[in-house]
This record gives sequence, C-alpha cells and structure tokens, in this order.
Amino acid sequence: MFIKIAQLFLSLTILVTLHEFGHFWFAKRFKCRVDKFYLFFDFLFPFASVMNFPLYKKKIGDTEYGIGWFPFGGYVQIAGMVDEQMDKTLIDSPPQPWELRSKPAWQRLLVMMGGILVNLIVGIIIFWMALLTYGKTTLPITNIPYGLMVDSSAYNIGLRNGDFITSLDHKPVRSINRIPIELIMNGVSTIEGVHQNGKRFSLPITNVDRGLILKRLKKSNFVSPRYVPQVDSVDHASFAGNADIKKNDRVIAINDAPIRFLDEYKAAAIKNRNKKVELVLLRGKDTVHTQCQVSEDGILGIYQSAVDDIKWEEQSFNLFESFTQGVKDGMELIMMQAKQFVVLFTVKDAHKQVGGFYTMVQQMNSTWDWQQFWMFTGFLSLALAFMNFLPIPMLDGGYIMFILWEMVTGKKVSDTIIYYANNVGLFIVLGLMVYANTDWLRN
Repeated sequence: MFIKIAQLFLSLTILVTLHEFGHFWFAKRFKCRVDKFYLFFDFLFPFASVMNFPLYKKKIGDTEYGIGWFPFGGYVQIAGMVDEQMDKTLIDSPPQPWELRSKPAWQRLLVMMGGILVNLIVGIIIFWMALLTYGKTTLPITNIPYGLMVDSSAYNIGLRNGDFITSLDHKPVRSINRIPIELIMNGVSTIEGVHQNGKRFSLPITNVDRGLILKRLKKSNFVSPRYVPQVDSVDHASFAGNADIKKNDRVIAINDAPIRFLDEYKAAAIKNRNKKVELVLLRGKDTVHTQCQVSEDGILGIYQSAVDDIKWEEQSFNLFESFTQGVKDGMELIMMQAKQFVVLFTVKDAHKQVGGFYTMVQQMNSTWDWQQFWMFTGFLSLALAFMNFLPIPMLDGGYIMFILWEMVTGKKVSDTIIYYANNVGLFIVLGLMVYANTDWLRN
C-alpha cells in the first residue's frame, strides 16, 4: 500500500507543480507581481488564515517560494487576482499596474489558461515518450482461442464463458480492452457475437445494464480472455499451503468435475465453499491426487497464470509515430472525460462510482512500475486539464468564463461578483471533493 500511495503522491506533486508554473510563467511574462509560489499549502486549506506556517520558504525578488505543511495541491498567489482568499478591502481600491486585474482581458485569459495548457502539453509529452519507450500492448479479439470469461454483469446481459464478441452496433471489435469503454462511454446499444456452441447472438444494452457494468468494473473486468490456467504460486498461509500443490501444476478436476479453464476452476471453488475437496493435478506427465479445504469465500490459496495460448501484440513506434499516437490517445482521453459527464446524468447510479484518492491509489501497482506510473501520470495530467476547464467559479474555468464574457460583450464582470462567485464555487468544489473521497465507504 505504501508504494501505491508513494506513486500517487509523486504523480500529483509533479502535476500540481507544473500546473501552478503555467500560471506563474504567464503572470511573470505580463509583469504581474507574484507574491507566493508554493508546493502544498502553508495554511489549513481552505481557511487561508488558519495555521499559517511553511516547512520551507525563500524569497527571490518579489516572490516567496516555499513548501507548505498541508500536503494537498499547491498555489501561486498573484497580486490583484480576485479569489476566495483575497482581502475583500482591496476590491474597492483602484487596480495597480503590477496587479492581474489591471491587465488586458487577453493577458488575464492566458494567465488563467496557463495551468490548463501546461497540463495538456505535459500529458501529450508523457504519452509521446511512454509510447516511444515502451510501445503499446493490445489483445486483438482474433488472438483469443478460447473466447472470453465474463463477470456477473456480463452474464446478466446474456453473455456466457467461451463466447466470442465480434461487433458492437455492427462495428467490428478489434480489441477486448475497448469493449467496456464502448458500452459505457459511447452508448453502444447491441453486442453481437457467437456462443461457444456456434449459435450467433445479438444482445441489447440498456442504461440499467451500463450502470451495472460501471459498478462492477471496480471489482472485475466485464470480459477477459478465457485461458487454461496453471499454478504460478501457492499462498503458504492458506489451506493450499498444506496440500501437495506445486508450481506449474494444472488443476484438471475438483471432486471429479473436469476443470479446463480458469472460470470452471473458480465456479467449482465457489460451489464447494467451506468444504474439503478432492483435487486432481497434472504435474508434467503425471497425475497427482490431493485434498484441500476451500475457504468460506471460495478460495483455496492458489495463484494461477495462463498457459501460453493467448498472444498479446506488441506495437512499437518511431519518434514521429509515437507523437502522432500520443496526440490521438490524449485527445481521445479528453473526449472520454467529457462523455463521463453525460454518463453521470444518463446512467443509473453512475454518480456512486465517482472516485477520489482511494480509487486512484487502487489503480497504482503494488510494486514500482515506471511504465504504469508514467501512463497514469499522463492520464491524470489530461484529466486535470479538463477538470480545471469546467466553468465553475474558483476553478480556472470559472475565471475563463468571466473573461470570455468580458471579451464578447465588452463589459467586465465586477470584482465583487467574481469574489462572491468564487466563495460559492469553493463550497461546490469542496462538496464534490468530499463526496468523491467517500468512495472507500461506498465501495
């Protein structure tokens, strides 16, 4: 768990620092005075006057650079920026030349867009470099010899273990990784394919189905490759630790019921919860019989891996190809962020799947994996760019909304309105954050 938290902490630290640098750079470029540039908060966020002290600070020119004690986010304090922390008495005073509020609308727009632009560029660069360094791994539907394993949400729709999904809304499926995304985000209404017995099927998908798929995705894959398993390792603290089970064994029967695929093994284990079962193992060319107790959760304590029947495709990219693919992947991810809002208001109980830091920690690997770390950081950078662009007061998008109104109508929104709107926006954002970070209770 510590490694997962450390990876998320490092990812957020990098992205927050770069985001705030975007605001800082444009502010300095337009000769605004920047009073503070802090990683983390030197106060009890969001209460600017409570517990004010930094862990480290150093003043260079007009700017105080520091590290706050409250390990959450960071900020730049730009003179004349009307926000919820501004001294309200300054609103009625005339703008000074070094203040942000005295600058032309286009300059203020770029200052407020700075963090978003940096997150957008950083996300694309990370995808570009990750694709160039690591390439891309996909699993084409044609490379799955035994069809698919399905979870409970897929089973309720009508899919069965061993099925082959050939198309979604009559569009060919090329990769199984895309199937849940297409169903949830792109509103696919039918799944077409072939059952294990050769019979073709066409299954309708409703918004209720999408809600169940979305809910289940945090615990299992909607579909995954069906494979022949073999023992990778045994948990010696479990019941299996006392049985005669060795690495590379294959479980071929449980209580005389033949076992070939992993889903059959799991079903037999669940069926025999809290019972002692007879296992038949294939060890090389020999057959071994042993007994093992099954836990109340339907677990023996055997970790299994696939016999090499599934062929993943490794795709490599040159410098130009990786950039093109990185831009494509980045733009698709931003579109997915936009579609999530449609899902929230159209798919039943979708709001219950909104996650916070707990959900993000669960997405990290338990061992330090640089490829996964950078791909997650690239995703998070683009997600932050999108979220900050939302027209909610207090977020960058709220300021952008007011400035665009001014540029279109020629009428500047008063600082007083912006000040109070930001205070309302603060409570909205805090409420959303509190709800998102109760995900560990909801799950």
